[in-house]
Amino acid sequence: MKATLAALCLICLTGPAFAGDSPVGFKTTTLSDAHNERPLEMVVWYPTTTNATPQLIRDDAVFVGAHAVPDAPPAEGEHPLLVLSHGYRGNWGNQAWLASALARQGYIVAAVNHPGSTTKDRSPKAAAQLSQRPADLSRVIDSVLAQPAQFGAVAQNRIALAGHSLGGWTVLESAGARFDPERFAKDCGIHPQLSSCRVYQQMNPAGAPGGEAQLAADLRDKRVSAVVSLDIGLSRGFADASLAALPVPVLVIAAGAPSEDLPAQLESADLAKRLPKASTHYVEISDASHFSFMAQCKPGAAAMLDEDAPGDGIICQDGDGARPRAVIQQQVIGLITEFLPR
Repeated sequence: MKATLAALCLICLTGPAFAGDSPVGFKTTTLSDAHNERPLEMVVWYPTTTNATPQLIRDDAVFVGAHAVPDAPPAEGEHPLLVLSHGYRGNWGNQAWLASALARQGYIVAAVNHPGSTTKDRSPKAAAQLSQRPADLSRVIDSVLAQPAQFGAVAQNRIALAGHSLGGWTVLESAGARFDPERFAKDCGIHPQLSSCRVYQQMNPAGAPGGEAQLAADLRDKRVSAVVSLDIGLSRGFADASLAALPVPVLVIAAGAPSEDLPAQLESADLAKRLPKASTHYVEISDASHFSFMAQCKPGAAAMLDEDAPGDGIICQDGDGARPRAVIQQQVIGLITEFLPR
């Protein structure tokens, strides 16, 4: 009986009835650049007052999608903006659960696929341009600010960033953290088991012209007023001085489930200790895994992923004895919505 009630509660949290309470608009577009060398796939979730029936966005055989009304007119008034950055080999759909939830609460939420490090785009040349990830977010901010008729007007000084894994590194860079490739290389000699070291080698920024020099540059976007990190990776390469002087508040959320290749104590907790105490809030969710911040998996999804690529089924795993992923994500949504208005 208790299991049945828990299942019903879960349906209430994730099903169509919950999605219809506050309508959400959705648009997708491609951002070109001057030389069309790094086009960006961008999606935006935003408040709307439409009465149209929502559709499931990014729902497939593996992952649960989110409800929104494509191309709906934006709601009037000004809204805070949140820009999302996905992890390595991820995509904008990974945090659709977060984007749609915040849009229901009045946020404009934009997400982008970073070329070279997405699920279906692993171009070595684009992946090596790691320093372009923060620039991608700035291009998204430019686009949303320039199109209030499409997405709604952005409230002044209310632009925040949130990123998962490598996306966490990306948003910290945009907030003013400075990466030191030499420091990171030395640290990987001490902690070679960390997945961040393997990912960095796979992307190979040193292989891009001026790649590591560009990484060490100041990549800050001064329009950013707050940052949320979701189980960050690569944080051990940040220079201490840049973190100690970070000018915006940071919410650091860590996966507390035991992990050899991305342990909280060596990444998220270590990051939080080096940030300003007065403007940093650290939360470790004991039953969350690194993948708890990605979309919810459907029954049988892990087996399907493993059949396609052995080992990928881990994406559907949360911590031992974990609450349902939907419940963990509701906690994350609550933490973020409490933090950002401050």
